Amino acid sequence: MTREYVDALRAVRVAGPGREFLFDDEPVDVVLRDGRIADIAPTGAVTLTGEVLDAEGAWILPGLWDGHVHAVQWALASERRWLGDAASAREAAALMSTAPVRSDGRRIGTGFRDALWPDAPDRPVLDAATGDAPTYLINADVHSVWLNSTALAREGFASVDGVLREEDAFEISRRLNAVDPVHADRAVRAAADRAAARGITGIVDFDMAWNADAWERRRAEGFDAHRVEFAVYPADLDRAISDGLRTGDAVGTGGIVTVGRLKVISDGSLGTRTAACSEPYPGDGRGVMTVELAELVDLLTRAAGAGLEASVHAIGDRAAASALDAFAQTGAAGTIEHAQLIRHADLSRMARLGLTASVQPQHALDDREMAALLWADQTALAYPLASLLRAGIPLRLGSDAPVAPLDPWHAIAAAVTRGAEGGEPWHPDERLSIDEAIAASVRTSVRPGAPADLVVCGADPRSADREVLRRMPVLATTLAGRLTYRA
Repeated sequence: MTREYVDALRAVRVAGPGREFLFDDEPVDVVLRDGRIADIAPTGAVTLTGEVLDAEGAWILPGLWDGHVHAVQWALASERRWLGDAASAREAAALMSTAPVRSDGRRIGTGFRDALWPDAPDRPVLDAATGDAPTYLINADVHSVWLNSTALAREGFASVDGVLREEDAFEISRRLNAVDPVHADRAVRAAADRAAARGITGIVDFDMAWNADAWERRRAEGFDAHRVEFAVYPADLDRAISDGLRTGDAVGTGGIVTVGRLKVISDGSLGTRTAACSEPYPGDGRGVMTVELAELVDLLTRAAGAGLEASVHAIGDRAAASALDAFAQTGAAGTIEHAQLIRHADLSRMARLGLTASVQPQHALDDREMAALLWADQTALAYPLASLLRAGIPLRLGSDAPVAPLDPWHAIAAAVTRGAEGGEPWHPDERLSIDEAIAASVRTSVRPGAPADLVVCGADPRSADREVLRRMPVLATTLAGRLTYRA
């Protein structure tokens, strides 16, 4: 499709970074030229020419980013049976009994959360409900997958209860996501358009695949809905180094796609009870370190030497401490992904190392009951936001889609309120201010010279309550001056 260019936005009020340069809150006109903001002036002070979007006093922010997305898996989630409302293993199995069968014969469901179920996933229960159709149920956290006997045989795995965890589960997800590229690209484009309608102008893609070719193909075919930074996984590190990929380098022309960081998953997750923690889970077990320190140091050393920063998934406090040890030993730059359980002493260490915390505020709400049950004895900080920021650690907000919806307003509302509708906030001392949440969701500022990546909102984010924030009416989104969405 051909995107319409905007030459000016008339009568907007700046609600995010950039407002500090203005004298007051009165509407301004924003002139765009060559993909950037060329001028900002009081409304009516300059003559506007070309295509003018009249905002009529609406509010404007820099374009929003989602700092943690699994793009193909998120795009394909809409084609899979939703299991997020299943209250038991038997109910989830029953839902899969009527799930549509894909052209390859598989049935796929996604989004179940078994940690609070009264019964456990069990292969005979799933077999009885689903028969001979190979059936796959993906946990909301993607760290475990429940398969019936036919699916296990088809994929060449064995499991008494039908549940595969961590690397085995990731391998199943990789296979399920390996659809025809035409199909995948069409789904990604549709998902990107939905994201643009929520103000997204950039994502960090952590798909578990070789993303360089996929995003270059999409870019060459005209993808222009948002900017993309794509990750490289350890299995492809040698290939990335051989191809000369370096963090921040553009792929192809247009500046839409850039090389991101090496992604290393160093432990599991709360929902699968595999996040590596200092204190045991109820029953036994302290989770798993899927990448031990020596291997992590080797990966970060090789990546840093080749110009690649690192993003280390560390959910439990033991994993976070190990990741900080590796960053300290190697001098690598990058992010801690998730940081859901952090030792108090590690906050200052993380700040001294100059690392960024890539966090998903919606997880704190979705995992609240699980954390109360499974992490009741942990003494580290659970789902910290304000503590990270107070320690001097930059924050980037994201969704971890499809774990949570790719909607930046959900993340912002969760960060600001730490509570569900009508409920008490959870650890309210970890709330961010609206200005802090917005700053952690953008990469630029509304000021001359900045990229014309902008989102026009129908309500003032700085005075909106939780429900208005979550449902924020987006009137328009521009990327380098091109309209990627218009209400």
